[in-house]
Amino acid sequence: MAACVTRVELSVSCKSLLDKDLGSRSDPLCVLLQDVGGQWAELDRTERIKNCQDPEFCKKLVVDYHFEKVQKLKFGVYDIDNKSFDLNDDDYLGGVECTLGQVVSSSIFTRPLELKQGKPAGKGTITISAEEIKDTRVVYFEIEARNLDKKDFLGKSDPFLELYKQSDAGTWQLVYRSEVIKNNLNPCWKKFSVPLQTFCGGDFNKPIKVQCVDHDRDGSHDLIGAFETNLAQLQKVDSGSLVEFECIHPEKKQKKKSYKNSGIIRIKSCKIETEYSFLDYVMGGCQINFTVGVDFTGSNGDPRSPDSLHYISPDGINEYLTAIWSVGSVVQDYDTDKLFPAFGFGAQIPPSWQVSHEFALNFNPSNPYCQG
Repeated sequence: MAACVTRVELSVSCKSLLDKDLGSRSDPLCVLLQDVGGQWAELDRTERIKNCQDPEFCKKLVVDYHFEKVQKLKFGVYDIDNKSFDLNDDDYLGGVECTLGQVVSSSIFTRPLELKQGKPAGKGTITISAEEIKDTRVVYFEIEARNLDKKDFLGKSDPFLELYKQSDAGTWQLVYRSEVIKNNLNPCWKKFSVPLQTFCGGDFNKPIKVQCVDHDRDGSHDLIGAFETNLAQLQKVDSGSLVEFECIHPEKKQKKKSYKNSGIIRIKSCKIETEYSFLDYVMGGCQINFTVGVDFTGSNGDPRSPDSLHYISPDGINEYLTAIWSVGSVVQDYDTDKLFPAFGFGAQIPPSWQVSHEFALNFNPSNPYCQG
């Protein structure tokens, strides 16, 4: 029987986070940890969102779901105020412990955040929803806009895009957030891709909402306009059709009879491609070759000294050998002939004792391969 394992992606959002920053709002990030043998190990983390107490994270957290195992998870939310990867020097805004089974068996899993067990993190909550990753296709977009509304008093707008899919419960779920283009009413955003599963669950008629928003540094972004569509409509650009949408601000439309739109969004291209996994390549016959290069330069130190990477120890093992074995033992399974070329550089070699920057370790340049 096939193993009961599948990959799921978790969408995370929070409400009413604690405010730890003076003069501005927190800059939250969510980290996912899994209990591995009684120790918490990080699996994944979202992006950081600046100046936001109610973040909806765009990056999905991916985890292997094993039906037959109890998988304990911990979601931790942090206020990130520096560039270091380590979270120990960042303010903890709260977290929640649960099992992956609890999340996948709930259509929407919402829990109060806690600073520690029994101590609520203010009114903060976290909401998690899970979706199985079944589709390996990816949709690529190029999008531009023209004549967007000017939102900034001293300059033009700083527009970015947010794309949402409609969930089965009817709510809108963020699937992509673009970069911000500063001071530009006719922006052209960078080409981007979204897994088809994330974008619309493989349903080409699932409603998609596109919002064009003016970015403000303090997090109080202003809506320029929005429209609804679906992937079937967006794909028409590939058959040569002009695919454009009016960006509509609902309040302006209600107030002004003369209102037309707040700009035009044009889909320049929309292409669907299959993204192959590592296993697809390996099972399709892809070979992985492994070549060894050993540094013999004097910077490695005296091989008679235990401090040297080239130390000739009594047991015959040093850090170079350990590294070669660690990589080689994995890679050799994907190489049919088990023959690996090995070279050195930066050594004086016989017979002339001139320094060579590429020589076969077996001194046989016509056949530098080692068996196994």
